[in-house]
Amino acid sequence: MKNGLIKIRNTVIHFLYVHILKHIFFAMDPEFIHDLFTFVGQILGSNPFTRVLNRLMFSYQNKMLEQTILGIHFKNPIGLAAGFDKNALLTKIMPEVGFGFEEIGSITGEPCEGNPKPRLWRHKEFKSLRVYYGLKNDGAEKIAHRLNHKKFKIPIGVSVAKTNCSLTVDTEKGIMDYAKAFKAFAKIGAYFTVNLSCPNAFGGQPFTDATRLDSLLRKLDRITTRKPVFLKLSPDLSEQEINIIIGVAKKHKVHGFICTNLTKKHMYGNGGLSGKAVEEMATKQIAYIHSKTKGKFVIIGCGGIFTAQDAYKKIRAGASLLQLITGMIYEGPQSISSINLGLVELLKNDGFKSISEAVGKR
Repeated sequence: MKNGLIKIRNTVIHFLYVHILKHIFFAMDPEFIHDLFTFVGQILGSNPFTRVLNRLMFSYQNKMLEQTILGIHFKNPIGLAAGFDKNALLTKIMPEVGFGFEEIGSITGEPCEGNPKPRLWRHKEFKSLRVYYGLKNDGAEKIAHRLNHKKFKIPIGVSVAKTNCSLTVDTEKGIMDYAKAFKAFAKIGAYFTVNLSCPNAFGGQPFTDATRLDSLLRKLDRITTRKPVFLKLSPDLSEQEINIIIGVAKKHKVHGFICTNLTKKHMYGNGGLSGKAVEEMATKQIAYIHSKTKGKFVIIGCGGIFTAQDAYKKIRAGASLLQLITGMIYEGPQSISSINLGLVELLKNDGFKSISEAVGKR
């Protein structure tokens, strides 16, 4: 499909979503809408006809966007961040929506009901979500059993975390819980993310401490897997804390960082904020880590990506790949192809022949 036709298609879908559908969805409880989208997404992904229909409505491809990173081929740099497809129920439909990759989870060693409701709110005044799910998921064994021997159309990342309960506050038990989830997915998916930064779990974020992080990574190093490993960081970390994490990561089988998770720097009660509330902090952290490590680690940028310009800022700051959730919720499902199409135009305007050439070119 020609770029001009894709722009018209995306403009029409965006208008319908923003001016009609979003008003209906935003009038309802956000967790109910999330569960509804998950249910509908499963149905759409289960049928070849609906998959093709979604591909025609939302997809866009261009060779300039393709990259092979850490042995993994990505058709475009836009991925679905962890936290949306918690139980890996949408892996068949997300490629047809236009994503270049998807991250499932976070998945914990044991099943987790998450925090009490309400646990998801919209902050429309600055295009954000406040999330207090508390790592709700079916647990590593059940989800791994569901995905075992399945083939995926796009790279699937697996985000692992420790179960949200009082038992895992103990450092050793927390490490064993991470390891249980890590081991269950050693041969499933394309890469791992070790979520160090969930703002809504019992006991806080203890593994940003150098000693605990070193112990955790030593344990995970001993689990046999060929998959690259990323660490997901909080946007609220100081440069000193980031330096400590980088120092520990260099000693272990860590290939990159996801910058960033949700921010707790707000005054709205429980939960962490996503979207525009975290955009600048995430971009600043990307630039800092890329400069500090001289590009040694692969960076996945996440936080406040709504447009191609938002995405391009993170790429130029040092991100090779990108993730989003909130941008899609506020702007519509066509936003993935709109961002990718816009990235191609921005790359051409700046004289780049591929997206990898623009990474870190501030």
